[in-house]
Formats: sequence, structure tokens, C-alpha cells
Amino acid sequence: MLLCYPEPAFYDRLGPVRRAVAELPSGRERRALARFCDHVIATPELDLGAHYVQTFDLKRRRALHMTYYTDGDTRRRGHALARIKEVYTGCGWQIDSAELPDHLCVLLEFAARGDLEWGERLLATFRPGIELLRSALHDYGTPYADVLDAVTATLPPPGDEARLQAIRLAETGPPSEDVGLDPYGAVPLGMPTVRPAPTGGAR
Repeated sequence: MLLCYPEPAFYDRLGPVRRAVAELPSGRERRALARFCDHVIATPELDLGAHYVQTFDLKRRRALHMTYYTDGDTRRRGHALARIKEVYTGCGWQIDSAELPDHLCVLLEFAARGDLEWGERLLATFRPGIELLRSALHDYGTPYADVLDAVTATLPPPGDEARLQAIRLAETGPPSEDVGLDPYGAVPLGMPTVRPAPTGGAR
């Protein structure tokens, strides 16, 4: 919820979110989220909205759409989006047609309210991109880095391959389109390739 664009609904949810944060166990995650909530309260709405737009920008490698890190703006990205949506459908989870299924907010909501096991598998798939985004937010000096710190603190430690992928992403950036490239490409690390059995939990 804290990674959504700060429109009126964002502020409507802020009170319950702050109370939920206050109920978290003491630790780094609670401190980081509480610090960000305090920043939101102290920042004029127009300023926070402008900062959000400036912060999450594809050109600066600070994208919230996770397939951007694995597939860039290539033709493979459409297939990756379809695979994520297939997981949601198999778990009985529906998203608004205006939302892309790879947006980090959507992935986190699915893990929290849809299906934890499949949600964690998807987040693990995109761990290199999440780590690169977190690093980029720290480099940019934005309070949104606190939110990414809290997210990554709840995920299992990245494996060696995920670390290598994050390093390669940092060095080379997301993939670019190649002429004649197979639009389906390779399956990203950990991406589910079969539809799970429905478990309920529709949004």
C-alpha cells in the first residue's frame, strides 16, 4: 500500500496502515515503515506525488514493474506478464484490468492476500530486480528506500544465482530488443511454468 501512487485513496488507507505498522514486532522492518509513514505525514500531497513520479522511472532503473528487469522492453515481456497472470488465475486471484500483473504492489498484495506460497515464489523470481531497485532507491536518497528495505527483510536470503543476476543487472541494465529474437525467450529464474490448482482468495 505504501508503494502506491499517493492519490486520495492512498491517504484514506494511511491511518490503518500506520496502526498496522505500530503493531509489528520491534525491529528493522517496523522502524523503516514507521519512518516512511512519518515522512508521508510531513510532506505536502503535491510534493509527494511529484517525488513519486520522479522516483519510479524506467529510464533511471527505478521501475516498479518487475518484468522490466528480466525482459526490458523486449517482446519476451508480454509472455512473462501472461505467465504471472496465469499463476494468479490458477490461485483464484483476479486483478483490475488496468493493473499490470508484474507491478510490485500487485505482487506483494497477491502474496499477502492471495496465495502466500505462490506469492513468495514470484517474489523470489524477481529478487534480482527488487534488489537492484532497492539499491537504486538508496543511491537516489529517497524515503521509499525504507519501504523496499522492509520488503526485502521479509524475503528469504537471495541465492548465489540471484546475487549474480542482480550484479549483471546493475552492470548492464535490463535486456534490450534483438532483431529476430524469439518472443517467448527463456523462462526467468524460478518462474512457474505450470498453472497451480485453484485455492480461492479472489480479490
